[in-house]
Amino acid sequence: MTLDISTSIILIIFVLGYLAIIFEFYIKVNKTAVGIALAGICWMIFFINNGSNTTGSLLELGGHLSDISQIIFFLLGAMTLVELIDSHKGFNLVLKWVNTRSKKKLLILISLITFFLSAILDNLTTTILMLSILRKLIPCRKDRLALNCMVVIAANSGGAWTPIGDVTTTMLWINNYISTTAVMSAIFLPSIISMAIPLCIYMISAKGRYPELKIDFTNEQKEPGAKIVFVLGILALVSVPIIKWLTGVPPFIGMLSALALLWFVTDIIHYKYEDRQHLRIPFILTKVDVSSVLFFLGILLSIDALESVGFLKYLAVWLGETLSSPVIIATFIGILSAIIDNVPLVAAAMGMYDISVFPMNSHFWLLIAFTAGTGGSILSIGSAAGVALMGIEKVDFITYFKKAAFPAFLGYAGGIAIYLLIN
Repeated sequence: MTLDISTSIILIIFVLGYLAIIFEFYIKVNKTAVGIALAGICWMIFFINNGSNTTGSLLELGGHLSDISQIIFFLLGAMTLVELIDSHKGFNLVLKWVNTRSKKKLLILISLITFFLSAILDNLTTTILMLSILRKLIPCRKDRLALNCMVVIAANSGGAWTPIGDVTTTMLWINNYISTTAVMSAIFLPSIISMAIPLCIYMISAKGRYPELKIDFTNEQKEPGAKIVFVLGILALVSVPIIKWLTGVPPFIGMLSALALLWFVTDIIHYKYEDRQHLRIPFILTKVDVSSVLFFLGILLSIDALESVGFLKYLAVWLGETLSSPVIIATFIGILSAIIDNVPLVAAAMGMYDISVFPMNSHFWLLIAFTAGTGGSILSIGSAAGVALMGIEKVDFITYFKKAAFPAFLGYAGGIAIYLLIN
């Protein structure tokens, strides 16, 4: 099997763009600009290659854009809700519970909260929420780097063991490749291990205490409606997977509905007061980091271009011909998901391996759910949580690689080992 000219060109451009994103700090070009340019060039080549079949090209692009827009709207809604809670100083209520200055205790608390919250919400929403809390708790960005990396790892690990915690697990669940009870019982312990190993590594170097906060959150003046917005905001975020389960609507509909509810509530609370405009949604929207959303859009569109020209399918076939063991294939897909988005990889695996070959709840599909969910933690660009970290905290690829790649890989390998041991 060989690649045609257009596929090869798109692949080369993707690799060059990917390297530009990795070395953003050195070339001084913003990764969002690279991501958007990468998407534009790849799809232009795709359209040119299809020649007169513009209608087919538009349908192909429209299908991918439909899936990506759901993630973008979900991300915008989640970021706005978190920013709204933060503007009302609602996170101060949480900070009182985790406001320890011990580095070891804070690592444990943040990791466990992120892990279990990600299983209830999803890894992206949980990451946005926890990063916002850490920014309040540890003002110095350098001091919270290890915590931020641990949030990404714990969010991806926590999202892997429930059907609603990660988009790839949800895909397998919706298409009846795995069941709720099977994935929760089989993947929970490996997910714990994939979080625990990096946590132990970080705790070795986490000595002493963080500097004392200049802000006393117990006595800080609260914004009007802080408790209402905090409680409703958290309930709204938690309700998203519940709404999906009850109605079947995509998660972004639930997230936008939750945002609308908070919009109504804050308008009712604050509309009489001119000095509270900073607490209303129109102002909050100006504070949302749009560049991180555009970066996410560019990366996903670029990867979808690779899928559209058949490269990911080619890769899946190559895996099947080269690696005979299903365990090795699932493990390799997880590692590959650190480089290429796990959604098209899992979709390619579902298209390549029929349910008659690997039946529902077979070890292959359960292992895919784990590896695709946790393998993305190895690189910052390998998961929605990692991309959110890059956008919100401005953590570049190299910094994350140096700090998190090795611990995340050890956790990933340890989780697979535990899965194989108990199954």
